[in-house]
Order: sequence, then C-alpha cells, then structure tokens
Amino acid sequence: MARNAHPEITERRILEAARDLFMEKGYERTSIQNIVDRLGDLSKGAIYHHFKSKEAILDRLNSADWDYSQGERERIMTRNDLTGLQKLRALFTLAIGNEEHQKLNEVGLPFLDDPTTLASNLNFWATELPKHWLPIIEEGMRDGSIPTEYPQEAAELISLLANYWLLTRFYPANRTQLRHRIQCLATMLDAINIPVFDDELIDLTADFYAQLDEQSDEQGPYD
Repeated sequence: MARNAHPEITERRILEAARDLFMEKGYERTSIQNIVDRLGDLSKGAIYHHFKSKEAILDRLNSADWDYSQGERERIMTRNDLTGLQKLRALFTLAIGNEEHQKLNEVGLPFLDDPTTLASNLNFWATELPKHWLPIIEEGMRDGSIPTEYPQEAAELISLLANYWLLTRFYPANRTQLRHRIQCLATMLDAINIPVFDDELIDLTADFYAQLDEQSDEQGPYD
C-alpha cells in the first residue's frame, strides 16, 4: 500500500466530516462508520490510524476551536484603535457570534452531565479561563475605560457565570428569563465598573444561550 504523503490533509478531511456529522446527528448518534460513509474513500482502519477514538476526534475539534479563539483574541488585543472595554465587548461578541463555536458547544454540552467532565470544566473555568479575560480588563484599567478595583474577581465572575450559571442545562430558563439573568450579570459587572453589556449584547447573549440548550436537547446523547 502506498504511504500517505499528506497525512495532514487526510486528518483535516476526517475532522471536517466528523464535525459536520456531530452537528447534524449529535455526537452519540454518529459512529465511525458514519464518518467512513461520509468520506467515501477511507476505511475504519485509516481513521483509527489518525485518531484512536471518536472522542479523540472531538478533542481535536475542540482544541482547534480554542486555538482559533485564542488567535482572534490576540488579533483584537493588538488593535490600537480600541479601548480595553471595547476589546472586551468585541471578544464577547466574537464568542457568541461564531456559528461553528456555538455548534461545537452544542455537541459538547451533554458531556457536562458526567460528574468527572463537569468537575474538569469547572476547574478550567475557575483557574485557567480568567487568564483569558484579565489582561483585557487590566488594559482597560490603564486606559481608563474600565475603572474597576476588582480585575481578578471580575475575570473569575465572567468565566464562571458565563460558562455555568447561564447554561439552562443547570439553571432552566426560557428566553425571557435568560435575558433577565444576563441583565443581572450586567448589573453586577456595572457595580464594579465593568460596563461590558449594553442592551444589544444582552439580547445577543440571551439568543446564544437559548439556542445552545435547545439544540443540545434535540441532539440528546442518550436518545
């Protein structure tokens, strides 16, 4: 058998096919055979040569999504025409406006029902994700657009509440109730001089979280 001279191309094709199937059918409803059928010219063995499991494929997709978001964050951070507060708003808007990011979140949301996975995510949200927000808040403190005395606490609030408290999987709510909850988060941040949420961003965020859990329920992992 001829050696694959471009394994990265094969891996990209596998990832793209798997991503599309996960989004169409849900993760649990997608089998390796489904991925084989979608590609048309690869065997199961070829897929397992590149990825040891379906979970490994999802892990790679999530890793790529994180790398993309970090690249966009760096692009925003280097802009000289935005204040720290404007950069913070831009990052929020980017996170909730990226359709592929939202769909990957929909795929991964049911995994939070597993206590081990939830504990791992809570640890990441509490310890690592605040590092994503803190430099932006500190830049806003330097340029005067975010006159807060609580930069670390604000980074932790944003990381934990936006990734846990706003998930209707844990705190059930309809769209109206979600908007009210996000308005509460906005009020808390306003109180410590981080006025990141305007009415438009509150509405966009409410739409994002309402759609997120609605689609996740339709693709329930154990149906």
